[in-house]
Amino acid sequence: MHSLLSRGNAILAYTLSVLACLTFLCFLSTLFVDYRTNSTINTVKVIVKSVPDFSASRERSDLGFLIFDLQANLTHLFNWNVKQLFLYLTAEYSTPNNILSQVVIWDKIILRGENAVLDFKSMNTKYYFWDDGNGLKGNQNVTLTLSWNIIPNAGLLPSIFAIGHHSFQFPSDYVQSRV
Repeated sequence: MHSLLSRGNAILAYTLSVLACLTFLCFLSTLFVDYRTNSTINTVKVIVKSVPDFSASRERSDLGFLIFDLQANLTHLFNWNVKQLFLYLTAEYSTPNNILSQVVIWDKIILRGENAVLDFKSMNTKYYFWDDGNGLKGNQNVTLTLSWNIIPNAGLLPSIFAIGHHSFQFPSDYVQSRV
């Protein structure tokens, strides 16, 4: 006869095996879902300032300020395997010092059950748009892109780029401010 402990161990091992199989099937059921959608981004106001850089050097750096509009409908991204979305807006540009610079300027977390229709007007950036030199002043090609990470119940953590982006340029003159 088997002891109570060995029977409990067999039941627990069988239950965990069934749960692992069900979790894997849950992952497979949403593996090929297309999580891309359209987004519309527009810059309302763009300025650049020259501010002191308080790092080791005593030089000045560029600080960009943006006011932007953002529209996207993300409701169809939620299914039973999606817990939340982590949205972030990135700015990509190149300077003589750096071939590619990427800066996250805004982010938001949307939980399942929350309103997933984005219709933001005249939003300020959430994070500073610093450049490690003078690469923003007069920069002709800065691209804003909306991206998101899907946090699932089971499976991969994909990073998805929205369909559509917005390119703009910074002014060639600094805005004067009190320092």
